[in-house]
Amino acid sequence: MRSVEAPAFNLRPSDERLARYLEGYPPSLFSETLYQSIELMERYSIDLAIDLLERLNVLEQLDQPRSALKLCQALAFQGRFSSILSWLLQRLVETGCVEAETKNDGQRLYRLLSRPWPPQCPELRQIALKIDPANASTLDLLDYAAGLYPSVAAGKQNGEQGLFLPQGITLWLNYFHNNNLTYAVNNWLGAVVATNYLANRSSFQILEIGAGAGSGSEVLLQSLNERGLLPRLQRYLITEPNAFFRRRSQRELAQLYPNLPLEWTSLDMNRPWDSQGIVPRKFTLVYGVNVLHVARDLLFSLGQARSALAPDGWLVISECVRPCLNQPMYPELVFQILDSFTEVDTDPEFRPNPGFLTADHWRNAFKRAGFEHTEIKPELDRICEFYPHFFTGAICGR
Repeated sequence: MRSVEAPAFNLRPSDERLARYLEGYPPSLFSETLYQSIELMERYSIDLAIDLLERLNVLEQLDQPRSALKLCQALAFQGRFSSILSWLLQRLVETGCVEAETKNDGQRLYRLLSRPWPPQCPELRQIALKIDPANASTLDLLDYAAGLYPSVAAGKQNGEQGLFLPQGITLWLNYFHNNNLTYAVNNWLGAVVATNYLANRSSFQILEIGAGAGSGSEVLLQSLNERGLLPRLQRYLITEPNAFFRRRSQRELAQLYPNLPLEWTSLDMNRPWDSQGIVPRKFTLVYGVNVLHVARDLLFSLGQARSALAPDGWLVISECVRPCLNQPMYPELVFQILDSFTEVDTDPEFRPNPGFLTADHWRNAFKRAGFEHTEIKPELDRICEFYPHFFTGAICGR
């Protein structure tokens, strides 16, 4: 079987139409450096997928059409690994080396058309670091997660066990840091949108869910400060179930803003919020960055957020948004091996798959959860028509 040569990584400038759709946002929000970094990460994750499929001996099984589940059975992988394997194979569908056929029952069969190129990860890493040295944070986490795939496939450990070892924690903190543009864009978009909603309020109270180590909280406070709105802040309740991340957030933000009414507590978004001290109809803004997509029952957690809002309050969540149904996205290489990412309730109308959702799925979920008005910023439906790798959106419900 013939092999495909590795395509050169030649970057063209971003489509000029993108700037038009981002005119109302700070120019730094989606810079050319960020655009180039995301394009690089997409290619890097494809080469990692090639490497993993070779190491897992999957490609030699694709001489005839096979489903991911049948491949797992043939290779003695765990059954739950089939969805992860589907993602790896879908990355190769994009290269033309693998074809996919969807049967009437929805089952997807994969067949090898040509041998993929030898992975170019070291060369791509060098390009990424020239684009932005901070890209090392994302590359390191992708590499570390990829190294766990064989043991996850064999059932020797799950993703949580591997990714949250001490070494993994350091990688997470670097990845979620605001110096890492490929992640920080989520923090900045959410902060800009949330600040705009608060700008005309004489006073406001904020509840943040799933704040992690506080990089999103830090950017929101910075955004409010730049707009002169911090004197109007009556209360900012920052919640995070992980005690290590919560303490780190508290230590750093309390030093930066010693005179602000900041509070920290734990909140499990999958349990009733009022039983955990969240007073209903209290908050002007409920805020979260990349958290609600892992809610076990999405409608329940959205309903809890709506109940916490004061009349005319807003829920604003900044999320990785899937441009098209079934489109793979490079961050999933890390997250899909986490049980918390995949073990969620699905629904064909608003959550057909675990993990990241499309803009339409978010609209449907907000409507089903009882929000009177929903907005998605920027105009993701139009952007994805000409740029398929714009992954960041703010979903807002009143």
